[in-house]
Amino acid sequence: MCGIAGSLNMPKMSLDKVYSLMSHRGPNAKGMLEEMTKGGFLQFFHARLSIQDLSEESNQPMNLEHLSIVFNGEIYNHMELRKELSCAFKTHSDTETILALYLHYGIDFLDKLDGMFAFVIFDRKAQKLILARDRMGKKPLFCYKKAESFGFASELNTLLGIKKMELDRDSLAFFLQSGFFYQDGTPYRDAFSLPNGHYGIYDLASHHLEIWSYFDLKAIYEKPKQKNLQESLEACEVLLKQSIKNRLLSSDLEVGAFLSGGIDSSLIVALASEINPNLRTFTIAFEGAYDESSLAEMTAKRYHTHHTTLKISTDLKHDIFKILQNYGRPFADSSAIPSYYVAREAKKYLSVILNGDGADELFGGYRRYVGHLLIPKIKALGGALGLFPKPREKKSLYNYFYRLLQMARNYQKDFKSYYLSATTDIFEGYFSFETRLNDSFNRDLESVFCSKISPLSQMLLLDSQSLLLSDLLPKMDIATMANSLEGRSPFLSKMLVEFAPTLDDSLKIKGKKTKYLLRLLAKKYLDAEVYNAPKRGFEVPLKQWVNGELKEIILQVLQKSRISDQFLSKKEMDEICFGSKIPSEKRAKMLWSLFALEVWYQKYLEY
Repeated sequence: MCGIAGSLNMPKMSLDKVYSLMSHRGPNAKGMLEEMTKGGFLQFFHARLSIQDLSEESNQPMNLEHLSIVFNGEIYNHMELRKELSCAFKTHSDTETILALYLHYGIDFLDKLDGMFAFVIFDRKAQKLILARDRMGKKPLFCYKKAESFGFASELNTLLGIKKMELDRDSLAFFLQSGFFYQDGTPYRDAFSLPNGHYGIYDLASHHLEIWSYFDLKAIYEKPKQKNLQESLEACEVLLKQSIKNRLLSSDLEVGAFLSGGIDSSLIVALASEINPNLRTFTIAFEGAYDESSLAEMTAKRYHTHHTTLKISTDLKHDIFKILQNYGRPFADSSAIPSYYVAREAKKYLSVILNGDGADELFGGYRRYVGHLLIPKIKALGGALGLFPKPREKKSLYNYFYRLLQMARNYQKDFKSYYLSATTDIFEGYFSFETRLNDSFNRDLESVFCSKISPLSQMLLLDSQSLLLSDLLPKMDIATMANSLEGRSPFLSKMLVEFAPTLDDSLKIKGKKTKYLLRLLAKKYLDAEVYNAPKRGFEVPLKQWVNGELKEIILQVLQKSRISDQFLSKKEMDEICFGSKIPSEKRAKMLWSLFALEVWYQKYLEY
């Protein structure tokens, strides 16, 4: 796991300068390549977090024949793939394996990889740069291209340190409307994220960049469905075990596991403990708020793990700016706070950790999926929404009922409003932000909602392409890497990503039961209190923070707005800050999104 960066035809950067921007991603070694190419002066930079093959020979940039590479990630099946090659390898590093595979197979080797990765290869013979990103976008790769200048980096803060970029108002407006950046994008002009499951070829002579897909999740959802319960259950168990085994054994350092009270991380711990009886597990308990330690300890005791409950006390007034500014773009998910703290504490014990990311989006874990399946039956009731008062409490049956009516109304209105009201639901129903990206987003939503796949598959696919890619995975990547901790996600293995979409809907949602197949598997390994527990995310006390510990800071920042006032009038800002018409939970989300925008912008102005 590492930090990577590079530039072509940009001002020459020193290794120390670039390393200072990304050393948190790789504190163990630093390296640089400089070369004059047909397209101009090229620089590669690397910051290494040593996980596989700890020797200096595995430092980067790494060279093999006419190739050089900077690589961020882990390839879990790389030793198995080496058996296909007749090379005399000098290291045990997956970086060397990537170069050897590219020499042997060309770009087609990407389909063989099981892992999380973002890399750039310099092919001297062809005078090309080859960029690639893993199937689900677990590892980031941000790029900048304008005329004959090109740059890339693992993080936007690093890229911004190499090249000061202009703001993109449309992208920022879309962020406020949706709570994320469209297609995992950026708030800057001429800057973009290489799409997940894609590779790019940059021709150094012509300065032309072409981007191609090598993985299409929608195509997997379109495959015939597996309906046999017992066969699917057995296959799921085998694939999950193999995914966990690959992620445990492909490390020269100890691998631990986050353990919440939910079935995803609990299943991982149960199966991982069969492979490593000395597994170290971690649960978080926040003072006065989020605490799932009792259910987690139940699983830890059952499997005799070396368990630690991390009692975390927050110092938000001191930490909040640093936490938010780590992302290099506005970040609206308040669970970034507990994610940062738990990663910081876990790093005190080890450098590699397993997590349950991806299970909900692949196996149907959110309660709103049940609601989504009801919409076609109740869509006619959407017109009655105006007859009901807006809910005041988030965790109530009335709020669930009201949101169903809201979804039903928006279902007949437009796909964007429907999807956002069903998911992020920040400014929906109160404020709108004009941006051309709304049209593109609506077209993409329409292509999915009007496809031949089932309604549940449509929502799962959209969540994988938007919320998972643009929110949940960046949240964990930044939270862990800010603390030099590597997070591994067994549910996002090549095997499970190609398996779960082929399951019939009845194996994911059954009545009101979410994640039906995983719950059945969990019965074999977990206590009833765990596998019957309702879905919980990082349930942060956002309303309490906004109205308590962070109230003064948030209001001070928003009242001296540097950028929010470009999107909202003073009257609208005052209503959000001081009014009483907006339900408290929704108001807290609005305040948090605007605050995140302002905090990011403060950092941007420093570059």
